[in-house]
Amino acid sequence: MTTTPKRFIAGAVCPACSEMDKIQMWEEDGVPHRQCVACGYADTLDARGNSIPKELPTRVNVLTPKQPVNPKVQTVQFFPNPKLKKPE
Repeated sequence: MTTTPKRFIAGAVCPACSEMDKIQMWEEDGVPHRQCVACGYADTLDARGNSIPKELPTRVNVLTPKQPVNPKVQTVQFFPNPKLKKPE
């Protein structure tokens, strides 16, 4: 793996925090990367120089361990619903 030294880009503005002159660029195996030292934003650039951001962690793409169901938990109805009224 060949890596070029990180260098600051004069006049570059961070797309995340809008800070100027905080962007570092370097290449790993011919692929350009950039990172903001102010907020930590990092991404990879394609051949045309367009950003390929890393996928943000969301509840859909992050696996969380399932919690066991608590048998003591019950649902509570705060407002009476006339449709759920039992016939007398």
